[in-house]
Amino acid sequence: MFPAVTAEPEGERLSLAEHLGELRSRLLRCTLAVLVLGMLGLFFARDIFGFLMRPVLNALPPGQRSLIYTSGIEELNVLMKVGLYAGIFLSTPVILWQIWGFVAPGLYPAERRYAAPFVLLGTLAFIAGASFCYFGLLPTMFDYLLTGQSAPVQARVVHVQAQEAEVLRLVSLGAFERAAAQSDSALSALTAKGDGQLTAADGQEASGAVDRQARFEALGRLFDAMHTALGPAGAPLLRRAMDKRLAALDALQTGQDGPADVAMDESAALIAGTAGAQGGEVAKVWRLERGLAVGQNQLAAESWTRPLLTMSEQLSLVLLLLLALGVIFELPLVMALLAALGVVKASFLMRYQRHAIIVCLIVAAIITPTGDAINLSLMAVPMIACYELGVLAAWLIERRKRRNAAETALAAAG
Repeated sequence: MFPAVTAEPEGERLSLAEHLGELRSRLLRCTLAVLVLGMLGLFFARDIFGFLMRPVLNALPPGQRSLIYTSGIEELNVLMKVGLYAGIFLSTPVILWQIWGFVAPGLYPAERRYAAPFVLLGTLAFIAGASFCYFGLLPTMFDYLLTGQSAPVQARVVHVQAQEAEVLRLVSLGAFERAAAQSDSALSALTAKGDGQLTAADGQEASGAVDRQARFEALGRLFDAMHTALGPAGAPLLRRAMDKRLAALDALQTGQDGPADVAMDESAALIAGTAGAQGGEVAKVWRLERGLAVGQNQLAAESWTRPLLTMSEQLSLVLLLLLALGVIFELPLVMALLAALGVVKASFLMRYQRHAIIVCLIVAAIITPTGDAINLSLMAVPMIACYELGVLAAWLIERRKRRNAAETALAAAG
């Protein structure tokens, strides 16, 4: 806290020109610190950029976790911007020290001893704000922005696709019973109630080009797995299934959807028949393939857009939010400093608390790029909490001022 004393601040009075000269020299020192540390940040710009973009990339679907650049120099510009902002971040203690040095002549001698705590607490507050933004706000925000409605369906389809690959390996090894049990489990996971539940039921006829193409490709994978399991001895039995598959291909190419569906189901039945008494187990694998094709068709219908994110835009957004939260977390310290200087009163801050809350909500709505209540709360609640903490700090400082003044008056009277 900043103690109050009754003695006048020491030091000669400066003219306006001298004040401006002092401000210029301190701004120059801040600029030099940013440039020097920014040059240091350039050596690690690519690693820093990868770290900053991690919340963005983690929110993208698997296989699409990359950023693009739209001009030959965009990547270079991005890395230079990373170095510059790294310099600003690293020079925070220097900037805070220069701010303190500029206001120190107007402080009492006892208050000037708190330069080091001011710089230390200011630096820690900025780091705390940036850390809260990186670990708390950015993952939630980008999950909301980039996943969209198709994310639950995509999660289910990707999970079941991995299970389907293992089912086909079991079929190729001749472990038909284990393959059937795994197929039932995967199909249950695909159609279970909850987020991403399929709107089409198992066994429904093919409902689109994506569905039919997925079934046709799955039929080929099942054919190959059975050929591996049976070996050359099973080739004569699989030829009829292959003829039906070729008939399905001809029907697909000519736009005859109904005959194509029938031919694929007949081919799958012939493939299952090559397993003899265990044909029912192989038929369960085909049921899984049909259900997975339904899921792929629904996913294609829901995810008809996909993000193409540029390096420059995402870096600007992330840096804006990091700096905004870092500055917001400085608010209690600034309010405490203003209260110590007598610029603001705790009673004034308390009187306008409701107005401050409205301002915080408006600023949070402007800064937050999403329209959901969760991300708005993640931005607004820390701002309001920082304001309330600043009010408390101002009240404690004024209380200490009154106590010191009373002690001084009592000592003078005695």
